[in-house]
Parts: sequence; structure tokens; C-alpha cells
Amino acid sequence: MSHKWIERATSPAQAVAGIKSGHRIFIHGACATPTPLTDALAARKDVENVRVYHVHTAGPAAWIGPGQQGHYRAVSLFTGAPLRAAVNEGLADHVPIFLSDIPNLFRTQVPLDIAFVQVSPPDRHGLCSLGTSIDCARAAVDTAKFVVAEINEQMPRTLGDSTLPLKRISAYIHTNRPLHEHHPEPESAVEARIGELIAPLIENGSTLQMGIGGIPDAVLARLHDKRDLGIHSEMFSDRVVELVESGAVTNKLKAVGRGRIITSFINGTRRLFDFVNDNPGVAFYPCDWTNDTSVIRRNPKVVAINSAIEVDLTGQVCADSIGHKIFSGIGGQMDFIRGAALSPGGKPIIALPATAAKGRVSRIVNQLNAGAGVVTTRGHVHWVVTEYGAVNLHGMSLRERAEALISIAHPDFRGELRRSAVHLRHSTPGV
Repeated sequence: MSHKWIERATSPAQAVAGIKSGHRIFIHGACATPTPLTDALAARKDVENVRVYHVHTAGPAAWIGPGQQGHYRAVSLFTGAPLRAAVNEGLADHVPIFLSDIPNLFRTQVPLDIAFVQVSPPDRHGLCSLGTSIDCARAAVDTAKFVVAEINEQMPRTLGDSTLPLKRISAYIHTNRPLHEHHPEPESAVEARIGELIAPLIENGSTLQMGIGGIPDAVLARLHDKRDLGIHSEMFSDRVVELVESGAVTNKLKAVGRGRIITSFINGTRRLFDFVNDNPGVAFYPCDWTNDTSVIRRNPKVVAINSAIEVDLTGQVCADSIGHKIFSGIGGQMDFIRGAALSPGGKPIIALPATAAKGRVSRIVNQLNAGAGVVTTRGHVHWVVTEYGAVNLHGMSLRERAEALISIAHPDFRGELRRSAVHLRHSTPGV
């Protein structure tokens, strides 16, 4: 395709000129957040009651906050760092929802007026790529009345169900800027120990799902001696690239997407963006398919590694809030915990440090804090891992669960937890 399309690019202010009061807007998320468009949106003060739907955005969020009251109302389907304060101050809304359910939300309950996305330049067929985030963006661009895009020269062209015809885009800007990057923090001693405990649970030929953060990275860093691992995950980050390069990840034993990494979005650095660019070994699909339990379970030995904020003595897992304060969201945890449990030889794993607040608070608790959300129920939980050990709660009684979880709590809190277990009749005196 010729470069005449560049001549039709507009300014960010012109691109968002079609926003009207009462509109419902979708904003592309993670590394694909179209910041020039959201900045232009924030500058529009002549509209009212615009609802802005999104998952996890990156970078500044000028359209959120006290100055935007009455103009824009963020509706967070998964709350990341830019939104936490606004959500917990009542300046933005949070919707508890499975990641796998969001596409159908746009199809059936929340008709979108405009989708703001960031895409790659069109190829010779006039097709752009949604790049680093397909997740629920696929449903957004398919169902919105209008699509407004940032066409970024640096957005990788990803393969799978990621194409967006240029003719589908109503207005666009042309940029050549780096994507938002996520750089991992140095590994802590606690994360390292948890990684050491989880790595032996992963057998050769396993199919992995992992989130982002210190614990998943610590696990991935200890899998280079494994063979024929596969990746089927809602997302992945830079550490997976290292496993591919070392030969540990081949994807050849998977039942779904054999020979390819299957994902819904990525979050990482330029190295990761370059890895997925035009890579036939990586396929991006919408999150209602990648996170479909009936799809996940078809792969062998699915190991799902997910985090938690706290776990009570019956096995209830809170992963989205600190008491009443929203921290993140349901995301895909339950999709993959259940999918792994149903997979032949699968292992659903919840991993968390034993304490918080610099050791002052136990994250293994006798009961969840008031307002804490149960993301993974005690009927779905299997493996729970802290730096003090790994226990499989599946099939255990309430008494046995309490004893197992106390054994992996920080030693300073075990006595208190035992007393609570006796009081709650989950244990017997002297146990």
C-alpha cells in the first residue's frame, strides 16, 4: 500500500472532535494505550457525561481526576496504577468482571460509540494490526460505531486475530513514538524463594499461564532446564523471550496452537515488542477465546501461576482489593485456575509472600478483611505457595486446610492463626 494514507492523518484535537456528550468510549490498554488521543480527549471540556471504558491503561491519565468531574467518568474493568486513587476516591468506577466476559459485555450490554486504539501502519493490503493488545480491543473495534486510531510506526505488527482494515478507521493520527514499556523490578529474596518452590512443580511438557510481576518472573527465570514447555496465557512479558531463546519453550506438545505461543496481550519492553513483531510463532487472540476454560483445559499439564493479596484459612483467595479498596481486578485468574484444574495433569497455583507491610501483616489470615473480594473460591483453589512452602488444598477438609496454610504462614503469625483456627473450629486444641 502506498504512503498516501499519511496525508490523511489529522491532529489529535481533530481526531477527538467527534466526541459528544453521553458517548461511551473504549480506550486501548497496557502498552497500546494511545496517549496522544487520551491527552487530546482530556483537553475537551465542552462535553458532559462521557463514559470511558478500559482495562489496564499505561502512562498518564489526564482524563481522570477532579478537573474532569462531569465531563468524563472512567469505568475500569481492571484497575491498574493510574486508576487506583481515582476509583478509591469515588472519582472513577470499577466493574468486577472476568476478563473473558468483557468482549461479550460490549456486544450485548454496553454498546460503544467510539473505540480509541493504537495500531501499526497498514500493510500492502490496507490492514493495520492491533499490535500488543488484542484482549477486548477486538470486540471494541468490531462493535463501536466509530474507530479513532493512533497509527504508530513503532507498534509491532502481530499475527493472529489482530487485523484492522484502515477503511474501518474513521479518523487517525500518525506518530512515531516508543510504546509504553514495563520494566521488571530486581528480584527480591522472597520472590526468589517462591520461584524455587514453584519451579519443581512444573514438569517438562507443561503449558504455562502466568501474570506479570516479581513472582511470575522469578518462576520463569528458573525454568531454563525444562524441556518442551508451551505458553497459552492471557499475557506474557520479557522472561518468556528468554525461555524461547534457551530452547525451554517449544510449544510442540500443546493441543491448542501447537508450535505457537498463544496470548491475548503483552506487557514488557522494546525487546518483547521486537520479538512479537511479525513473528509467526506468536498468535494473538481475543480474551474470550484465550481465557475460555474449554479451550485452556485441552492443553496438557496446564500450570497457572496467579497472585493474591490474602488467603484465609479456608482457602478463599482475595486478589483484587485490600479490604474495600480496589487494587486491581478479577482479570483472568479464575479462567485459568479452573482451566488448569481441568487440564490433564494441570496445576493451578496461587503464589504470594507470607507477609505485607514490611512483615507487620500476615497475608495468610483467619478471615478476609471486611470488603475483600473473593476472586478464587475455596472450591477452586488448589496449590498455595509462600516462601515458607507449597501446599495443595484440593480435597482437604476445612481443618486440614487451616493446618496446611498455617504451615506456610510466617512463623511470627502461626500461633495467632492456630488460636483463630481453634476458635473458628477449623482445628483442634494442641494441633
